[in-house]
Amino acid sequence: MNKMSLKTEGDRFVVVTRRFAASPEAVYRAHTDPEVIKKWMLGPPGWTMPVCINDPRPGGKIRFEWSDGNGHGFYLTGENLEMEPYKRLVHVERMHLPDPTPDNHVETLFEPDGAGTLMIMRMTLPNEEVRKSMLATGMESGMAVSYDRLESLVA
Repeated sequence: MNKMSLKTEGDRFVVVTRRFAASPEAVYRAHTDPEVIKKWMLGPPGWTMPVCINDPRPGGKIRFEWSDGNGHGFYLTGENLEMEPYKRLVHVERMHLPDPTPDNHVETLFEPDGAGTLMIMRMTLPNEEVRKSMLATGMESGMAVSYDRLESLVA
């Protein structure tokens, strides 16, 4: 379908959109099921996710750990805040690089779009400086590769 689009809004927001050739139910499940997350949310080639904890309920904890196979890695912790099955996820996350980043509040919508799904993710960061440093990590290219993997899993 469509490739990913990443745009900034105001001083604190990042909005990512991506169309998938799969139902909202399938794309939502791929964002909540730890066994599926481990297959697609890997970033650049060569990275793995040896630890994937995602308790898909309000208050459920999140922990994702990535490794490049050469002794380098980082992890993310967070908590699910709101969940409307197949429609909307809201969570808070922080990266540990190794020090924790400020909280990133993330709302992800899964909207029916013809025979597929339009996913809209809106990240709310504390300020423009944090947003700039986050974008400077190369996250956009890693997300694009991950979403291409997700497309192949759910199509």
